[in-house]
Amino acid sequence: MYILGISAFYHDSAACLLKDGDIVAAAQEERFTRKKQDFNFPKRAIQYCLDEAGIKESDLDYVAFYDKPFLKFERILETHLAFAPAGFHVFLQSVPTWLKQKLWMGDLVKNELNTRAPLIYPEHHESHAASCFYPSPFSRAAFLTIDGVGEWTTTSFGRGEGNSFEILKEIKFPHSLGLFYSAFTYYTGFKVNSGEYKMMGLAPYGNPKYVQLIYDNLIDVKEDGSIRLNMKFFNYCTGMTMTNKAFDELFGLPPRVAESMMTTESQPYLDIAASAQVVTEEIMLKMVRHIHKETQEKYLCLAGGVVLNCVANGRILREGPFEDIWIQPAAGDAGGALGAALFTWYRYLQNPRTTGEHDTQKGSYLGPAFSNERILEFLTTKKIPHHFVETADIPDKIAGLIEEGKVIGWFQGRMEFGPRALGSRSIIGDARNKEMQTLMNMKIKFRESFRPFAPSVMADRVSEAFQIDRESPYMLLVANVQESRCRKMSESEDKLWGIEKLKVSRSDIPAITHVDYSARIQTVNRRDNSLYYDMIKAFHARTGCPVIINTSFNVRGEPIVCRPEEAYICFMRTHIDYLILGNYLLDKREQPEMKDDIDWRKEFVLD
Repeated sequence: MYILGISAFYHDSAACLLKDGDIVAAAQEERFTRKKQDFNFPKRAIQYCLDEAGIKESDLDYVAFYDKPFLKFERILETHLAFAPAGFHVFLQSVPTWLKQKLWMGDLVKNELNTRAPLIYPEHHESHAASCFYPSPFSRAAFLTIDGVGEWTTTSFGRGEGNSFEILKEIKFPHSLGLFYSAFTYYTGFKVNSGEYKMMGLAPYGNPKYVQLIYDNLIDVKEDGSIRLNMKFFNYCTGMTMTNKAFDELFGLPPRVAESMMTTESQPYLDIAASAQVVTEEIMLKMVRHIHKETQEKYLCLAGGVVLNCVANGRILREGPFEDIWIQPAAGDAGGALGAALFTWYRYLQNPRTTGEHDTQKGSYLGPAFSNERILEFLTTKKIPHHFVETADIPDKIAGLIEEGKVIGWFQGRMEFGPRALGSRSIIGDARNKEMQTLMNMKIKFRESFRPFAPSVMADRVSEAFQIDRESPYMLLVANVQESRCRKMSESEDKLWGIEKLKVSRSDIPAITHVDYSARIQTVNRRDNSLYYDMIKAFHARTGCPVIINTSFNVRGEPIVCRPEEAYICFMRTHIDYLILGNYLLDKREQPEMKDDIDWRKEFVLD
């Protein structure tokens, strides 16, 4: 039986295909259209899923859409009526799209897909809950879902057992921890729905001096973690901005101008980011303690865009009462496609569910792969100089180049599902090199200099490098670098301002050590990605260091590369030294000049 899951029309559209409950394929539409967080109907992602299984649309038994469009429209309608006449112009802008397209999902699916398969509509947070509970290794567990908003729900928790789950409590719009965090993302000068992780990365540069001001004015937090926002300060119900004049007056500043230079005068925004991060962490900790008290479960599963906040996740793991947690790697709306499909297989169709030692997410390597024949055809057609490397020789060859200080574009196997590059479409380098962080930010990624890089570390050696005792395969947990690897700052170094702190080495793996000694960890095991693991192992054999830098294979504003063609263009536009495409190694020094290239800054909208 084939079940197609779809998420679309808000941001990050995606498709997922199950065969008899097993995840065959999953991908975001942006990877094919090359439009970051593409929200349109995921035609190309669906076609990829069908091709991967070797089936046609008419072979589908069910199609599942990740939320209920009529309930979502009801929320939009009632919100605008409640605040009328304020926000009427925004309402007028959104209504035509709803009336023409979004409300008629059944007709749209029939028109876009040649199928008579029944269409199933889980609620938005049911899709999130299904996306984290069903693939987890737990036969029973509590779950927590947190995002901006689905239909009405912004947060839910409940309990799952076997093939079923039950939502026990919900928080409804407009009271939303996700929109609270997005409001500060907007205020500190980043794009909503894409810049939240930047604010999380900015927070360690600040002093959380506004925490009490936030609690006193913006948000009422109960002991169980439930929240109520003071809507006097927020504009998202009626306007095109997240915050309003009252918010500006509370902090004594206007919103930071996007893309403006960070200077010492920017310090208040750094402090505000730090404060919003602390409040968010404290609320999430209250939530999980209450959930544990209510459910008495040992394990917790998490999904929804807010749980991409890996700093908060790290605190939940360290400080929360649960023995272990599992987080859906495509935690945002893209993962809703997977959740909707799993909801249909398990809860709607009542198929039995079994669990084992490991999750069923398959390392989240669920996207397209390209054969050596396909890659060679591309290289030959374009007359691109290359060298064949035997598979067994790739790990040591690449490890040697990294040891020499080279930056490598790594394109291997199936593309990742979710926002993180996990060793299939990655740019990698030497974590020991203190210059590497600046080099990769400014000359390869072309992104903000304050942003830290993440490490990939051998799973069986993670505790040698970081203060964590378990795997973090999806780069969703933050932990500190082991104290034995760190160096204490001098008095003068401690006095450095903001991003100047990043230039000071804090450990023997400085390129991935943030200013607060933390790192966003990806553990790598042979079970999920043998070639990537073997390459890091070869680097460890050469250097004694089990850690490398891993960042996504793209430039700022560009979706992560999907095909060899996109990998080559990114390689040529940046200062990447080598590109390993399957078994073919490309040396930048041997490449012909790229002619007729366009300015990528005009091709991709900066995020």
